[in-house]
Amino acid sequence: MTRADDVVTVRGERELFDRTAHLFAAATDIACAANNLYTWASTHPAPQQREDALRSVQGRRARKIYLPQVLLDPSSAAHLRALQDVGAEIRISEREINETIILDGRLAILAAEATPDGRDYTVLSRPDLVNGIKSLFEAAWRSSTDLAAFEARFAELRQHTPRLLDLLSSGCTDETAAREMGVGLRTYRRYVAELMAALGASSRFQAGARAREAGLL
Repeated sequence: MTRADDVVTVRGERELFDRTAHLFAAATDIACAANNLYTWASTHPAPQQREDALRSVQGRRARKIYLPQVLLDPSSAAHLRALQDVGAEIRISEREINETIILDGRLAILAAEATPDGRDYTVLSRPDLVNGIKSLFEAAWRSSTDLAAFEARFAELRQHTPRLLDLLSSGCTDETAAREMGVGLRTYRRYVAELMAALGASSRFQAGARAREAGLL
């Protein structure tokens, strides 16, 4: 851990949760923005982690924003619906978001870019810094879309995502891939474009990388 006044950097998910678990337990208002369900993953197995997440939002205000890629995985989409069922507000943003957690409007946690060695997190308690991060979150919240409304648009793409990713990773031509899927070339290319947009990717190579980050490959 490195520290400078009221800005603390922690190394990896385990240290983050070890040092902030008591803050999460005491919080009554949680705001979270993440690319997918893995950004704030603890070192616990996924089923236990998701059960903990469901318990963590009960009896408190919880708002969560995710990128569309989270809906490509049916189990992740089901988890978001379960969070809604226990009272969380879930929205989907089509714009890049700052991966952030804000607790009671007084403390903010920022996630750094993931690296092969893991991810660093910065914990801030200085009021002016936290207020700036809150403003960014509120702007993202206002411009995002309710989960149910957004998910209705995603049903077809999610159905084809596993096959699309297999075909893209195989390196076959678009013509071959379209035949394998039993669709026309234009339809296949539309699916690929929609998948890239959902993953926030500007190239097919980047789409593959982001699919791996999101646990889709």
